[in-house]
Order: sequence, then C-alpha cells, then structure tokens
Amino acid sequence: MKIFKYVGAMFIFAVVFLGVFTSCAEKIDSKFPYGTIEIEALGGGACGTPFYIAYEKGFFADEGVNAVLVSGTFETNKAGLASGKYPIANGDFQFFPSVNEGLDIKIIGGLHQGCIKILVPENSPIKSSKDFKGKRIGVDEIGGTPMAVTSVVLANAGIDPTTGVQWLPYPLDQIVSVADKGDLDVVALWDPYATLAQKAGYRVITDISTDPLFAGKYCCFLYASGKQIREQPKRIAAILTALQKASDWVADNPEEAAKIAVEKDYLPGDDPALVAELLTTYKYGHKHNLINNQDTTKKDAYYFTDELKKTGYLPKDLDTQKFIDNTYVDIFEAAGVKKHGDSGSH
Repeated sequence: MKIFKYVGAMFIFAVVFLGVFTSCAEKIDSKFPYGTIEIEALGGGACGTPFYIAYEKGFFADEGVNAVLVSGTFETNKAGLASGKYPIANGDFQFFPSVNEGLDIKIIGGLHQGCIKILVPENSPIKSSKDFKGKRIGVDEIGGTPMAVTSVVLANAGIDPTTGVQWLPYPLDQIVSVADKGDLDVVALWDPYATLAQKAGYRVITDISTDPLFAGKYCCFLYASGKQIREQPKRIAAILTALQKASDWVADNPEEAAKIAVEKDYLPGDDPALVAELLTTYKYGHKHNLINNQDTTKKDAYYFTDELKKTGYLPKDLDTQKFIDNTYVDIFEAAGVKKHGDSGSH
C-alpha cells in the first residue's frame, strides 16, 4: 500500500508540476508568441538604425518578437534567409542575381534612401567614374551593396564591372587605412564610414543620395525568407511592423536615434550629431511615405533590375516586370493582418 501511496503522490506532484510548467510556458509565449529570432543586423552601417531602435525601444517586443541582433556577412545573411534561419534582412539589389538563380527570398518593402559614397584619396588623379578602369576598388565584401552600387556606376561609365576593375574586400573599418597606405585607388563605403572619410579629406566621386543614377530611390530594401513567409507570414508581418514603427520613430527623433546608436556602440565614432545629420537625409518612415509604399518599392526594384542588366549581373533578356512581380510580396496581405498605419491594431 505504501508503494501505491508513493506512486500516487508522485503522480499528483507530476500533474501539479506540469501544470505550473505549462502555466509558465504560456506566460512566456504570451509575451513573445513569435519566439526568439535572430536577425543579422549588426553591420556597423548607419542605415541599420531602425533595427537598432526597434530593439532598444522595444518595438520588436511589442510585436511579440524576442529579437536577437547578430553580426554576419552578405553570404551568411543570404544563406540564412534562404534556409529560414533569418526572417528579415536589410539589403539592396545585390540580392537580385541570387534571386534570379532561385534563392528563396522575397522583397517585402523598402527602408530608406542614400547611404553609400564612392570616394578617392584627396590627391588622387581620378576625376570621375570614367577613370576607374583598371583601378583597385576597396569594398567591405564581395557581392555586398557598396560593390553592387559601384558596379552600376561602372556600367554607366562604360566599364565592365567584372573585368574592368580589381575588387579588394577588407573589413569596413579598415578600408580607408588601407587606401591611406596606397593599396587602394577607390573606396566604396557605407555611412558613417563614407562621411567620416570625406571629412578626413577624401573626395566624393559618387554620393547615391544626390547622384542622378540613385537619387530619390531606395538604397536599401527589406527582404524576407520565402520559407518563413510560407510558414510564418504573421511573424514576418510582426517584424516588419516593428521596423516600420522604428523607422517612423527615427524620422521623428533623429538626434535621439543617433545618440542611442553611437552610445550603444552600434555605430563607430563619437559624433551623434554627424549620425543625426545622415539619418535626416535618408528620408525614413512616414514623413516620406517610404516603408509602407508598395508602388515606390516595386518601381525602384524595376529600375535597379534594369541597371543590373547593364552590368552583366542579370541576363540582358530578363523580363524585368515579371521578375520583380514574382519577387515582391505584400506580407500584410499574405498574413491577413492590418498594415502599420491602417486603422485598428496589428
């Protein structure tokens, strides 16, 4: 009888423990129904500020996402999106060739305009992009956005981006010092590194915020994992909503956003005023109707598809409209939820 009483007591204890454990699990899930998610966003560029702000100001958490910001490269980000490890990434038209080759990622929006400059040392004989032929160009990674931007510039200057120059990758924070030693002729940089180089005496050949090839167009799109869109569309919509809220907040509070980004070491340097100035030029959020604007996103994606066809990164006979129409997804429609800014809550 003692054995049965012992077993019965253990059974009751197990039921009570399971109930407590389940209750705790429900509480955790109720706070973060979309779970803990890694987002590769620690690239050191000012254009990633909405990701930093969405994390620091709790916008990810408000949408039920326990976000963990991690660092990586263009290739690890691309692979992570394709496999479903990463839900969303900030990127540019540098993803288009891989998408055309079958990579399972989709465009779900645009983020902002103008964050890259192409520069040369102060005493360089280079006067324009037409002088880039045969030159050594420093980029943060092969295939990354500064390289894609420079490739468009080269193609429009009559230079083949694949054979007409030498691409040399270095860590973003080392490119200028390598050029200072005379080992690079041209540097293509994200802000704030680009503007810091400019202030140090480097001459700007192309500023995509003002150059006619890029001005008024997204320099950064938002991509999502095709796998996660199919399996967890509401989670993707929640993450995008958090980024939209953060983008709006940055538009309204550029000085505070810059202070957070610098003091929390998301960005290099110790000059929040410079970062705030840059953030204002990027035209974030509701003030410029960017991140919610499907028409603007698709129009700019069409444009850069055609530009990449000039570079050889995409086939010349690619059907531009069909390609982008198949690549763009209205995630809010796919998830059946309200878009940020619409009446009602997400």
